[in-house]
Amino acid sequence: MVIAIERDHMQARYRGRIARRFGTLGVVFALLVISFFIDITNGPGDFPVSVIWDVLWDKASHGVQMEVVIWDYRIAVAVTAIVVGAILSVAGAQMQTILNNPLAEPFTLGVSSAASFGASLAIVLGWSIIPNVGHLIVTLNAFLFALGTCAFILFATRLKGVGAETMILFGIAIFFTFNAALAMMQYIASEDQLARIIFWMMGSLSRASWDKISIAVLLLAVAVPFSLFRTWQLTALRMGEESAISLGIDVSRLRIEMLILISFLAATAVAFVGAVGFIGLVGPHIARMIVGEDQRFFIPLSALVGALAMSVTSIVSKSITPGVIYPIGIITALIGVPIFVSVILSTRKDRLS
Repeated sequence: MVIAIERDHMQARYRGRIARRFGTLGVVFALLVISFFIDITNGPGDFPVSVIWDVLWDKASHGVQMEVVIWDYRIAVAVTAIVVGAILSVAGAQMQTILNNPLAEPFTLGVSSAASFGASLAIVLGWSIIPNVGHLIVTLNAFLFALGTCAFILFATRLKGVGAETMILFGIAIFFTFNAALAMMQYIASEDQLARIIFWMMGSLSRASWDKISIAVLLLAVAVPFSLFRTWQLTALRMGEESAISLGIDVSRLRIEMLILISFLAATAVAFVGAVGFIGLVGPHIARMIVGEDQRFFIPLSALVGALAMSVTSIVSKSITPGVIYPIGIITALIGVPIFVSVILSTRKDRLS
């Protein structure tokens, strides 16, 4: 009788915990919807909210000009912020999981630096890995350099004796290497070329388009279910590599699968909006504080928090100075650096305790 009561009590606590976590997902999603609507009401042009609402429901209700401003610019920018924020956060969450390091994310492991260097090659020298791509030269170069960097990190996992910590050191080496190469490109660039490189490095949502959004949404629709299908394996890996192996998990294969996924996520995000740092750190860090390491909730909550952080960043970038839109990379750095420091300090305390 006592055992049955205790079992029922534990089951009730478990159901309550699951319900609270679903509730958390719902709250963050609601905040994201609110942020999205605030985002589309801000921007160049002082339009009444009622007009914006009319155009949302009927594109042609206030003429072609308003349709272009609201649908092709404001909504496209707002949706891009959400999708790219989710992509970067999922990529960061998976990097932190497979490398067992809370500081791992595309920006800190050199992926963004590689993409920026690829873009600078196209801007300054007109060099492209794939020739005759026209106006896509900068975006495609950035994508391929980011993808190549992730492939290098993936190759490093196949080397004998290379563990998660060594992979992080590879990433740091890549970060400094491409930063040095990028500085060289800036040195030989003309004033106009230098301005374009800096604009790319700061990150911008102004390059948003519905074609890019379609690609990003499709990639995210593949990445999240693919990750959720491996939640118990990823959760076990967070308990330690030896524990995961003892449960029959092929850790090497799991890392390779997730790194391939991360490669496409990070490369796509950076190619579309430029080098945006710390979103891949902020989203997973906040999600981990709320739901812990349970990947069933950690992955979707990371995506939602990253999307919300990017959406709020988009709002802030348009609200600081009326008529001026600041690069989102500046805002994300200001938000991300304090969290980055807090993660370092909390990690240090965990090791000392």
